[in-house]
Amino acid sequence: MTHEVFNQAPLLVDYDVAADVGLLGAVEREGASWAVGDLHRLGKLAGTAEAQRWAEEANRYEPRLLTHDRYGHRVDEVEFHPSWHRLMEVAVGEGLAGAPWADTREGAHVARAAGLYLWSQVEAGHSCPISMTYAVVPALRHAPDLAAAYEPLLTAKAYDFGLRTPTAKKGLLAGMGMTEKQGGSDVRANTTRATEAGDGTWRLRGHKWFTSAPMCDLFLVLAQAPQGLSCFLVPRVLPDGARNTFRIQRLKDKLGNRSNASSEPEFDDTVAWLVGAEGQGVRTIIEMVAMTRLDCVTGSASGMRAALNQAVHHARHRSAFGGVLADKPVMRNVLADLALESEAATLLAMRLAGAVDRGEQAFQRLAVAVGKFWVCKRQPAVVGEALECLGGNGYVEDSGLPRLYRDAPLNSIWEGSGNVQALDILRTLHREPDSLEAFLAEVTPAAQADRRLAGAVSGLKEAPDEQGARRTAERMALVLQASLMVRYAPAAAADAFCASRLGGEWGHTFGTLPAGAGTAAIVERAAPA
Repeated sequence: MTHEVFNQAPLLVDYDVAADVGLLGAVEREGASWAVGDLHRLGKLAGTAEAQRWAEEANRYEPRLLTHDRYGHRVDEVEFHPSWHRLMEVAVGEGLAGAPWADTREGAHVARAAGLYLWSQVEAGHSCPISMTYAVVPALRHAPDLAAAYEPLLTAKAYDFGLRTPTAKKGLLAGMGMTEKQGGSDVRANTTRATEAGDGTWRLRGHKWFTSAPMCDLFLVLAQAPQGLSCFLVPRVLPDGARNTFRIQRLKDKLGNRSNASSEPEFDDTVAWLVGAEGQGVRTIIEMVAMTRLDCVTGSASGMRAALNQAVHHARHRSAFGGVLADKPVMRNVLADLALESEAATLLAMRLAGAVDRGEQAFQRLAVAVGKFWVCKRQPAVVGEALECLGGNGYVEDSGLPRLYRDAPLNSIWEGSGNVQALDILRTLHREPDSLEAFLAEVTPAAQADRRLAGAVSGLKEAPDEQGARRTAERMALVLQASLMVRYAPAAAADAFCASRLGGEWGHTFGTLPAGAGTAAIVERAAPA
């Protein structure tokens, strides 16, 4: 009798991760209905036991740094488990890296964001090089000759691992080297130096502090040139096949993101090509940063959804105190609250991707920073609460939730922490009034349908100062999410979101939605199919 197992949830496996009503509605609305079949195909693969095994193995068997070969020659390579390569093959092959930039179909960036949202639910770490490869293309276009040589390979759907001459490969991956140990987000404090070589190339000397995916083929790097901080392209292998100097000092021992190699490379007479104008490095590389920030929003929405799936699935199969957990009013309130947070994040991520497709630059400049600030901060809270829904079952590694929890804080730190985003929002509000106009044009129509949203929108017209920067960012994010929920979510979900997030009918923890919030319908909508 003691060996009989009962009242345990079955494994959440062999299901379609793309059976997500909020996601699919947003994909169709944002112009990518043609991608729905492919998303279901990818979603079914994401729900398999095999994909879950790849994720587990890629994190259990972490990347290994090989600085020298057996004879003492520097090689500066990183060795990955085969499961990492399987995750990467799927991601690149499904067009989640640079492919949208070469796709002329309406909604190409939305389709790609939706695919990243699905596939990152399997494993988040490998999405780092995928995201950077996606993001590098608009920045690289500041050097037309370099873009002509490399963009066709950055947008290819071929994963071709290994350090070889870039133009001889079937596809390329890109990384980025911005931060240094003395400056972090203050990249103008960088000390890496660039010296013109006289042959159209430059030579770099310095040490970067946090450069992810060192086995990528190309990197955009910031360095101090005579006319100021500038952006450079650094390939791991030079056009003649020789290895460029890219000495990997160590791999970072990180809280999460364990499958992905993050490194400290040293440059010493490293060959580089200038991208953009000399002295305009931040202005050039910020285009790459903006796209990776968009992926931070998408990745955090993905992590929330993955955790929510596990919580709802468990609660629908686990009995306690005389009934199924999901039927208990207190648990149902928690699950519904998590579902609202997840759907609002998903709608926002897809709306931002749609802005890329439509070239809504004024809206993007403000809304991406707003989304990055808020959605990425909500992920740790959502994952922690979802883990608690499983109790002790969620605290063990086998559940996958500890990995989700360790990964959760990353996106809020990567590409500018909360203060950086809040200050970027303030600068945009003060310097680019057209961005605020575009933001208000987005949220105002929905405000006519909800008095709480209308009151919050009117409050955005107050001039913020630096001390109130985070409050402004938070308020703008909630207003934007609420406007999307009012327009596109079921009435009960939209009402519960506005009542709790804007109307003051909310506590300080999840599971404090007001009475009459329609929690049963909200949870049912969120349940994994």
